[in-house]
Amino acid sequence: MQTRRDFLQKMTGSVLALSALSSTAVAACADPERKNDSPVLRVAIMGLGSYGTRVAEAMKTCTKAKLVGVISGTPAKIKAWQTKYNIPEKNCYNYENFDRIKDNPDIDAVYVITPNGLHHNQVIRVAMAKKHVICEKPMAVNAKEGQEMVDACRNAGVKLLVGYRMHFEPHTLEIIRMRKAGEFGKVLFFQGLSGFIIGDPSQWRLNRALSGGGSMMDIGIYSINGSRYMIGEDPIWVTAQEPPKTNPMKFKEGVDETIQFQLGFPGGAVASCLSTYSLNNLDRFFLDGTQGFAELMPSTGYGPIAGRTHKGVLDQPVTTHQTVQMDEMSGILLEGHQPIVAVDGLEAVKDLKIIDAIYQATKSGQKVELHL
Repeated sequence: MQTRRDFLQKMTGSVLALSALSSTAVAACADPERKNDSPVLRVAIMGLGSYGTRVAEAMKTCTKAKLVGVISGTPAKIKAWQTKYNIPEKNCYNYENFDRIKDNPDIDAVYVITPNGLHHNQVIRVAMAKKHVICEKPMAVNAKEGQEMVDACRNAGVKLLVGYRMHFEPHTLEIIRMRKAGEFGKVLFFQGLSGFIIGDPSQWRLNRALSGGGSMMDIGIYSINGSRYMIGEDPIWVTAQEPPKTNPMKFKEGVDETIQFQLGFPGGAVASCLSTYSLNNLDRFFLDGTQGFAELMPSTGYGPIAGRTHKGVLDQPVTTHQTVQMDEMSGILLEGHQPIVAVDGLEAVKDLKIIDAIYQATKSGQKVELHL
């Protein structure tokens, strides 16, 4: 029989347990960074243009990464970002003084989102300041500069990652899973179509000194990188053709408008790809094997990504790419996580070697052997 004393003891225990649980919940709510037990990557964004803004907005919903600093050559942008993202004055720098981040313990990494031609110098300076680096793609304007960036980060003891957001995208990862499981049979063919009609002729993407080229250095790299992660191999040769430019005034010497290129892979697969600044509606990947196929369309846009395979429509969750990317990169930089598809500097150098070879092939008209 339950006595009054037994009842009171049980009630006292329940109240104490509830009190402890409530205290834990209140503490978690008071500290939004305690959404999980993982450390939070504190990031400064360098380059406050349209894509930098997209990343900043996406980071609002990150659980493992936080925007804490800015680097810009435009004082008005710095002030606006300070207000919008609650960034302290001590975490704000310009392109002349950002080396001082070495003495700022509140910044773990810098995300370099500036024109391609500036990456080399800026990444090396960040590395010398002993901060981890995330760099937008293409990482550099050629493989030589890319390797120098990799070496600088290694020598400084910091990590170098590249903004390959598609390496974390659910539809893409499902196709990679299926390919690894042998569900397509022997993969024999990949097609990558990457292009859009570029606008303002005065923008930096059409300035060779800043971009390093034309469409290939902007949108074509998606098909290059996509062929590698979709097929699951690195190519061993490339051929390429550049048709006459439709607007030589807009697409000046060294700024490619359209390039078609083909890649050969050691397992026997071939890839046929198109990179252009003169056609819209080109955002499609197609993978074909002896037992099935996969298609992504759109394949690399900001979303939503959509796809299907011989088994039906892909129904993976739609995500904000940059949110997932930054949370996953936090795990890589701070916890040593290994991504399904590499996103480090050496991965980027491989893409740059392919780009170098594509440009070489367009000039020579010959097949170029690749050694990645």
